[in-house]
Amino acid sequence: MRDFIQALPKTETHLHVEGALPYELLMAWRPELYPDDPPFRARSYRYATFPLFEKTLLDHALPWFTTAERYYVAARAIFAKHVAQNVRYVETSFHLPVTKFINVPGPEIIAAIRAAVPPGLEVRIFAGMLRSDINGDLRPTINQLHKWDGLAGVDLHGFEQMPTVMDTAEVWARLRTAGKVTKCHAGEFDGAARVREAIELLGVTRVQHGVRAIEDPAVVKLAAERGVTFDVCPISNVGLKVVPAIREHPIRRLMRAGVRCTVSTDDPLCFANTLTEEYTTLATELSFTRAELAQVARNGWEVADVTTATREAALAEIARLAKM
Repeated sequence: MRDFIQALPKTETHLHVEGALPYELLMAWRPELYPDDPPFRARSYRYATFPLFEKTLLDHALPWFTTAERYYVAARAIFAKHVAQNVRYVETSFHLPVTKFINVPGPEIIAAIRAAVPPGLEVRIFAGMLRSDINGDLRPTINQLHKWDGLAGVDLHGFEQMPTVMDTAEVWARLRTAGKVTKCHAGEFDGAARVREAIELLGVTRVQHGVRAIEDPAVVKLAAERGVTFDVCPISNVGLKVVPAIREHPIRRLMRAGVRCTVSTDDPLCFANTLTEEYTTLATELSFTRAELAQVARNGWEVADVTTATREAALAEIARLAKM
C-alpha cells in the first residue's frame, strides 16, 4: 500500500505556507529556542483550543517570516518535500496580514514563493485573510487583489466562529469575475450552517475542511449538488479535536454522499504530518481501499488549475495504478 500511495500522482490543495514552515529550519537557525521533538508535534498531541493552536503556530512562524527571502527559503524546503512524495500540484496560501507586520508587499511574497518552485511541480498561490480583515486596514489591499499577477485566488481562514463581514460576498464576486478562485474555511470550528453560508452567501465552490457539514444532511446534499469540493485535512481535524479520532472522521461518508473531497496537511509545522501520512492513515485507520485512495487523488486533479493535457495525463496514470 505504501508503494501504491507513493506512486500516485498527488495534489495538495489546502496548505498554509506559514503553517508549513519545516521545523528543521527553525532548529538549524536557533537550536537553543527550538528543541528536537517538541510536545506539540507528537501525533498524540491535542490542541485544547483553536486560539492555543494559533498561538503555537504564530510563535514559531512569525520569527522566521520576516522577509521575502525567508519565504523563498521556506518554500524551497516545503516544495522539496512535495517532490519527494510525488506531489505534482500544490495550492498554498500566505497570510495577507503578514504584509503589514513585516512591511513587505504581497506581490513580493508571491514572487519569492514562485521562485522556489522546482521543476515538475505546479504551484498556485492564494492570499489568506481573517473574516474581519475586510473591515480593517487591509481593505485597500484587498480591493486590489483582483489585479495581482501570480495570485491564483483568496481564502477566508482563521477562527471560524468570527462573523463573516456582509460585503465579503461582493468582494468575492469581484475576485471571481477577475478570474481568481475563492475559498472559505468552514465546517471546522463551527457547524454545517457555516458551510451553507460559504456556498450560498459567498458563492464558493472550494470549502476548506467542510467536515462538519455531515451534521446536516441538507448541507451535504447542497454541497454535492453544487459540485463543491471539500479540501479536507484529517490529521489536523484530529489534532484540533474537530473529530475525536481518525476512525470517526466523516470523509468516507461525505464522498459516498457525492461530495468531492481532497486530502491535504493544513499546517505541518504544528502537526508534523505529511501528505503520504494522510493517505496512509486513511488506509490503516479507515480501511480505505486502493480504489478509494485513487479517487482522493483523482479529486485533486479534477479541481487543479492545470491544462487539460496535464489533468488527463494525471488521471490516466491514476487509472493505470488503480488497476494494478
